[in-house]
Amino acid sequence: MKKSSTTFLKKERLCNVGSIASLFSSGKTIYLPPLKVLYNLMPGEPDKACVRVLISVPKRNFKKAFMRNLIRRRIREAYRLNKSSLTELLLTQGRMIDLAIVYNDTEIHPYSVTERSIKEMIEKLKHLK
Repeated sequence: MKKSSTTFLKKERLCNVGSIASLFSSGKTIYLPPLKVLYNLMPGEPDKACVRVLISVPKRNFKKAFMRNLIRRRIREAYRLNKSSLTELLLTQGRMIDLAIVYNDTEIHPYSVTERSIKEMIEKLKHLK
């Protein structure tokens, strides 16, 4: 049974310590309140997903774990529902991108605000050269 393209698979998560370190050291940044997005655009590799994502909610802004988890779930869901246009474009170009999405605010916004920021992020990433 084939998985739908609207799932968020394990291979689409950015877990490699080396990749995360290079993303935070040499990645470019986009600010889309309440999100800060770091990205690193690379040539594609056949065994890796074309988009790998890391989602971070700083503990200094939200002391309670349930609040951080709520924000993380909202970001993940908004990304999962809107990622298809970005992945299709990168597959046709033969490129891949590593993303770190950091929630950069001290209050919890409604899901609609998060989804709007994710959509803006995807549109900006689609127009990169």
